[in-house]
Amino acid sequence: MYFGSIVQYAAIVQSDSIIFENHDNYQKQTYRNRTYIYTANGKLLLTIPIKHKGNGERQLYKDIRIENDFGWQTLHWRSLETAYRTSPFFEYYEDEFAHLFEKKKEFLLDFNYECMHVIFECLELGSDYLKTKEYIKTPENINDLRTLVNARKEDSYPLAPYIQVFEDKHGFIPNLSILDLLFNEGTNAVSYLENQSVL
Repeated sequence: MYFGSIVQYAAIVQSDSIIFENHDNYQKQTYRNRTYIYTANGKLLLTIPIKHKGNGERQLYKDIRIENDFGWQTLHWRSLETAYRTSPFFEYYEDEFAHLFEKKKEFLLDFNYECMHVIFECLELGSDYLKTKEYIKTPENINDLRTLVNARKEDSYPLAPYIQVFEDKHGFIPNLSILDLLFNEGTNAVSYLENQSVL
């Protein structure tokens, strides 16, 4: 996922072991190339443009290439700065993230792992996880949470409110990008994630 949602990171923090899916087909309208942040105008969708083959064939997620002709990195970073510059922890973490938006990226999956590693470092999470070696439609003996990547069929989770920058304008908006929680809660983010009912 591209800076995954709070629910996704709550599931990661609360899991004893994690296996990330690396061999499924890419699907549109998922959190693989999109994330939501909170701006002065409310909820804003940030989408990474991808290269489509155009022949209707399915592509594996790991083969999806990023379309870099649109200057999306500059747009996304400026959006994050505008949205979170006045948040309590943006300046504390901004150097950790700025480099992600400076060099062009080729593959979406690789870039998402790069973003995830930065989040793991900021949250001080260990990077003990596995990656699938093949696609298994119905895995046994694991809690299959791959549906959390779907943006269209998203379940609702009772997330506790925390203070958000533009809350006085639009109220509390739950389950945004993990960046919203990190920039607003900082070092309290992990304990927040540990205490949400998502599993």
